[in-house]
Amino acid sequence: MTHAVALATDPRRYHDAAPARVGSRAEAPPVCLYLEVTNRCNLLCTTCPRTYEELEPPADMSWELFTRIVDQVPGVQRAVLHGVGEPMLVKDLPRMVRHLKERGAYVLFNTNGTVLTEKRGRAVMEAGLDELRVSLDAASAASYRAIRGKDYFGRILRNVRAFRELQVREGRERPRVSAWLTGLKETIHELPAFVRVAAEIGVGEVHLQRLVFFEDAATGLARPDQALYERMTREDAAMLEEAAALAASLGLIFSASGAASEPGLSVRRTEDKASWSLCRRPWTVMYVTANGRALPCCIAPFSQRGYENYTLGDATRDELRAIWNGPAYRDFRAALLSDEPPRACAGCGLRWSL
Repeated sequence: MTHAVALATDPRRYHDAAPARVGSRAEAPPVCLYLEVTNRCNLLCTTCPRTYEELEPPADMSWELFTRIVDQVPGVQRAVLHGVGEPMLVKDLPRMVRHLKERGAYVLFNTNGTVLTEKRGRAVMEAGLDELRVSLDAASAASYRAIRGKDYFGRILRNVRAFRELQVREGRERPRVSAWLTGLKETIHELPAFVRVAAEIGVGEVHLQRLVFFEDAATGLARPDQALYERMTREDAAMLEEAAALAASLGLIFSASGAASEPGLSVRRTEDKASWSLCRRPWTVMYVTANGRALPCCIAPFSQRGYENYTLGDATRDELRAIWNGPAYRDFRAALLSDEPPRACAGCGLRWSL
C-alpha cells in the first residue's frame, strides 16, 4: 500500500490524480500495473488469505505472459511486482525489473526478506529496482513467529542489514529500502521498538500500513477487531506519537497510512457520500494474477472468497485493450458509480484504513 506523499515529487502517487472519467469507459490505458509475479510463498501469515485457502493454482507468472502484458501498455508509469506471494522466489524477477525499467516505469515490490541473499539483492539492484519494501511486521522474534508462522526474524534482519551495507559500499541509492508494520491491535505497542530495529539495520523509512479486513467471511486474523480503524485508543495514539518522535530523532522517515487521508483510497464513512464512489483504481490500475486473471485492484484477493466474483478478464487469452474496456470492466465501473457497488467495493475504502 502506498503512503501519503506529494504527487508532484513522487511518481508513486499517480493514482491520486483525477482521471478523465465520464462513465464506465476508461478514456486512457492503465498507468499502473500490479503484476503478481508469483502466488507462491514460504510463510503462513495470519492476515493473508492464501494461508487459509488456495486462491488459484500455485504458479509463477511466465516470462511470455509478463512481456505480453507489459508490452501492451508502453506508457505504463508504475509497476508493482507483488500480489499474494513472495516475489524474490521468482527466478526471472531481475529480468522483469530490467524489462520495465527499459520502458521508463517506476518499479517496486514488497518482500518478506527471507530470501534476500547478496546474489538476489545485487541482481534486482543492478536491474534498476526503484523501491524495496520489507514487510517485517514485528519488532521481536516472538511476535514475528506469531504473525508470520515461521521463526525467520533474525534471518531477515541479517539479510536486510547486509543488503543495506552492500548499497552503502557501492554508493547505490536505489532501490529505496523501507520497513513495514501492519496495523494490528496486537503489535501497535511495538511500533517504537520497530523504529529502532529499522534504524539498527540501516533502513531509513518506516511505515505503518493498513490491515486489509472485511466484516463478512473474514479470513484468518484479518478481522475488524484486529484493525485500528475506528478503534484507536489513547494508548494506540500515544504509540504513534512516540514512534514518530523517535523516528525524527533518528533521522528516519515515518508515516502511518490512514493517519492522513489519501483521496480515493482511505476515506471515512459520511452520511451524504458513498465512499466507494471516490475510488479511482478501476480507471487507472490493472491487477493481473500469476495465472493471468485480471482483477480490479490489489485489495480484491482479500475481499471475497472466490476470484470468480470479480474476474474482469483473462490476459493469457484476451488483449488488454479488450479487457480494459470490455463488458466486465465497464459493468464493474458502472456499478462503482451507482448506489449499488460491487460487493467487494462496498466497504473497501473504509475498512482498510487505519
